[in-house]
This record gives sequence, C-alpha cells and structure tokens, in this order.
Amino acid sequence: MNKAVFLDRDGVINKAFVKNGLPFSPPSFSELKILPGVKESMKLLSKMNFVSLIVTNQPDVSRGKIEKKTVIKMNDYLKDEIKLDDIFVCYHDDHDNCKCRKPKPGLLLDASKKWNIDLKNSYIVGDRWRDMEAGKSAGCKTIFIDYNYNEEKPRNPDFITDSLLHAVHLIEKI
Repeated sequence: MNKAVFLDRDGVINKAFVKNGLPFSPPSFSELKILPGVKESMKLLSKMNFVSLIVTNQPDVSRGKIEKKTVIKMNDYLKDEIKLDDIFVCYHDDHDNCKCRKPKPGLLLDASKKWNIDLKNSYIVGDRWRDMEAGKSAGCKTIFIDYNYNEEKPRNPDFITDSLLHAVHLIEKI
C-alpha cells in the first residue's frame, strides 16, 4: 500500500483570499498564486515516497461565483507546476449534504481507493477545521496550518504549524 499526504488547496498550496478574517478561494485564474515553499515541499514528499493528493472543497461553483471550467484550469495548472499526483474536488455546498464535502471524509476515501492508500500511515495538511475533521474521520494524522482565521479551530490536530514546508519537515522527523 502507498502512503499519502492529502493537501487542502486554498491556503496550503495557493494563496487564500482573506476577507473579514475568513479564507476564500481565488476568484479567477489570474489571481491564483502558489505559496512560497510549496514546490520544495512537493519535491521532499516525493523523495519520501509519499503520494501527493489535493482534496479540496470548491463550493463557489455551486454558488455560481466561479465556473467549474475555471476551477479545473486552476487545478490542472497546479498539478503541472508543483508535480501533484492527483486532485479530488467537491463542488457541492453544505446544504447538498454530499459524502465528499469536508468535513466528511469522502474525498480522502475515494482517493485512497484509487491510489491504494494506507490511511493510518498518511497525513492531511489543511488550514481549516473541516480538513482536520475529514482527516481524523479517514484515520489519517492531521497537521493544521494555523493562520488564525476568525472561525472555529480544529479539535486536537496531531500537529500545528505555519506553512506546508514546516509541515513536511514535521513529517520527515516522524
């Protein structure tokens, strides 16, 4: 079985847009910016033989704020630029009550089936409580990147850090 690092997209891989203390996805392709240290992080994860997978909620598609083709263009760009293995996306909103929207673990479970992932030896890195809940529900170790958003904090993440690169360095030491 493979081990994986599941990565939230906005705020972990690319810059999130913070308004009133809350993070949002980039509103257009031209505003998509890869965060510092991300490319180096992906190289390190590859050297450690981790499968690198984005698991991302993109509810702005169902809310009519961005077109699905724009999100796909963003994801294809990220996959090529930072050498991701795969991307799993939930386009639903909370009221859809789907199995794939984090904090439910559906995206991680789908990815684990496709990539033959050993969830107990895998990690999720995210910047919101939803990421940590999804990771815990799937049986992964959780690493919370704390940007001090004005929202609920995760309950008892396994690790707390301030960037993806620092999260990868934590994984190296474990």
